[in-house]
Order: sequence, then C-alpha cells, then structure tokens
Amino acid sequence: MSDRHSADNRADRDLVPDVVIDWSSNQRAGDSATSERLQKVLAAAGVASRRVCENLIVAGRVTVNGEVVTELGSRVEPATDLVAVDGVAIQLDTTKRYIMLNKPTGVVSSMADENGRRDLREFAREYDERLFNVGRLDGETSGLLLLTNDGPLANVLAHPRYGVEKTYIAKVTGSVQASTLRTLKEGIELDDGPIAVDAARVLGAPSQGHSMVELTLHSGRNRIVRRMMAAVGHPVVELVRRQFGPLHLGTLASGQMRELTDAERGALLTIARQHEQAGPAAAEDPDADTAAPTRAPRAPRSTS
Repeated sequence: MSDRHSADNRADRDLVPDVVIDWSSNQRAGDSATSERLQKVLAAAGVASRRVCENLIVAGRVTVNGEVVTELGSRVEPATDLVAVDGVAIQLDTTKRYIMLNKPTGVVSSMADENGRRDLREFAREYDERLFNVGRLDGETSGLLLLTNDGPLANVLAHPRYGVEKTYIAKVTGSVQASTLRTLKEGIELDDGPIAVDAARVLGAPSQGHSMVELTLHSGRNRIVRRMMAAVGHPVVELVRRQFGPLHLGTLASGQMRELTDAERGALLTIARQHEQAGPAAAEDPDADTAAPTRAPRAPRSTS
C-alpha cells in the first residue's frame, strides 16, 4: 500500500465521524414508540387516501380527544386516542369487527345454548375473532342483530339506560285503529311497569284479518313488542327488527351477514363515545324505559 493511500485513509478517519442516522424516525419530544402520524392512521382506518386525510387535517375537520388538530406532523396513540372526522368517530383499532346479521326465526340469541337449540355459533364461526351478540332477539323474532368483539361499544348499545332506538315491523291480528296507535304512544301499563313507544304507524291496509304495524321504541325489556301489542288486543303473528340505532337491515336476506360500512361503524362509535364522555351521571336509571331516545348519527341505508 502506498504512503499516499495510507495518508488518505488517515484523513478519512480524522474528518468523517462515525454517525448513525435513523431515517425512519420522525418522533418528537413527548412521542412514544407506539405513536403514529395522524394522517397515516386515518388512511389505515379507511377514511381516505393519505393525501386526502392530510387535507382533512389542514381544513380543521379532524379532532383528537375532542380537540381540533391541524398540524400534519401530529402523532396519535391508535390504541387510546379518540379520533373523529366531521364529528363522526373513527375506529383506529383494526382488530375490531362489526357484523350485521339478519337473524332467522328459530335461532336463539346465544353463542352457546344450554338446551341444544340452534344458536349464533353457526354464524360466528366464519370469523377468527371471538364475536358476541349485542342485545337479544327472541327465537320467534327475526331481523337485525349486531355481532362484535368490541365490548365497550356493546355495553352502551345494549344497555336500556342509553335509549338506543329499535324499529320493528309487526304483523298483528285485527285492524289497528288510529286510537290504538295513540294509546301505544301515550303509554300502557304492563306487569313490569308502564311503557310507551316512541313512534307507531300502520303500513298499508289490513289484509286477511291482519295489519302491518311499524313500532319504534328504546326499551330493552324482554318480548316487549309482543306484550304491548297483546295488551292492546292485537297479538303479534310475525315480528322482524328492521333498525337498530343508526343501522338499517336494508335488503340483507334472512340468515345472511355483512361487515358494517365505515359510515355505519362511525355512527355506532359516535354514540358510544358521546355516552362515555357524558359519564354515568348523564345516563338514565337502568330501570327507566320511558327516557328520551338517543338520536344517533345517521348512516346510509344498506343496499346489500
């Protein structure tokens, strides 16, 4: 090796320090190892492309824990921070599943029926996650049932104190008169206390001795629609739940399932967060079934 080459190597060692540059790190003071850029987590949650999410942030349409965030360098904790766009909650945890089922009659609302009856396991087994049902429909009632692995959200939606509305279509015996609808709205007395519907209307004209009635209420009492209609002299022949909070059954066939849309999921999460932020003092008594119903953010009607 020449003396000139050796001198060049010594110069390189003297002038170029050993520096390790971590180009992947964009964290700032106070950021944790699990935090991520806000626009990245919004895009991963399916809100829009990263570029569009950046525009939403700059426009002041994104909040984190209730505070508007407009800085593109902002970072969030996906596991704990509450993010919303235009006031609609965004689920950042991609492990959560939300499945709409059109429950057929003859299926009980249980993941393991003790009496060996047909239950919800045949539907939940399609998913790797351990799903459970939000609320219940009796075996003879068909319609919209939500399956999820999101425990906090399920607790809010299922608890009667939060007054999430449900809408049913009932085929009943006899011709239902306007006076009967008024009675249902004003309230009637059952064995377990007074109860009233939030809305009621007759669909079409009576046919072959039966009427079709649409009823909306927020009570979570057992078999409440059947008991109310029997009390006013119109026993239920068939019953289907068409709506649960902001969710609509649409054209989903009996026995079929589908994932909730981003808009539907956001509407449900918004309900849950509103009640969590309000705290237990703002909730109605668990036994009070005549509280004002929750007005949920509207989601598009399903066309599935």
